[in-house]
Amino acid sequence: MSEQRVASRYAKSLLDLAQERGTLEQVKADMDLFRTTLEQSRDLRLLLRNPIVKHDKKLAILRAIFGGKVSEVTEKFFVIVTQHNRESALEWVATEFQSQYDVRRGMQVAQVTTATPLAPALREELNKVVRRQSGLESVTLEETVDESLIGGFILRVGDRQLDESVRNSLRKLRNTFKENPYQPHL
Repeated sequence: MSEQRVASRYAKSLLDLAQERGTLEQVKADMDLFRTTLEQSRDLRLLLRNPIVKHDKKLAILRAIFGGKVSEVTEKFFVIVTQHNRESALEWVATEFQSQYDVRRGMQVAQVTTATPLAPALREELNKVVRRQSGLESVTLEETVDESLIGGFILRVGDRQLDESVRNSLRKLRNTFKENPYQPHL
C-alpha cells in the first residue's frame, strides 16, 4: 500500500478520534508542531524512513522530542504507528491531517504559482474559481512566484493541477514539433 494511502487512513483515524474525545484543536496543534519539526530536521525525517533503526528506538526518540509537548492522544498515536511499523508514513500523516482538517472545517487551500505577483483582481477571480469547483466557501490561496513560468499560472487544489503556464505551452509545442508530421516530396 502506498505511503500516501496509509497516511490518509491514519490521518482520518486520528482526526476522528480527536473529534470524538473533544481534543481536535490540541491534536491539530500537535500535528502542526510535528510537521514543523520534520520540516526543520532532515535527520529526523531520515531516521523515521530508515528501515535499519528498530521501531522501539524510533518511538523512544519521538517520545524524547515530543514528550510533554503533545497531548496524550498524539503520544498514543505515535505508539500505534510505530507498533505497526509505519513510522515512514508519519511525515505524510501530518500533511494529510492538515488537509482533512481543512476539509472538515469547510476550508480549501489552493497553491497558485505565477511568473509575477498576482494582481488583486486576478487573486479574487482565482478565489471564485476554486470556491466554485470545491463547493466550499472558505478558500486560502498560497501564492508562489516562479519566473521560469514566463507567464500564466499553475493552480493546485488538492490532488488536481491546472497548468496554464507559457513554459508548459512551449513544452507541448516542442513535443509536437518533435513528431514532425511534415514529409518532403522527393
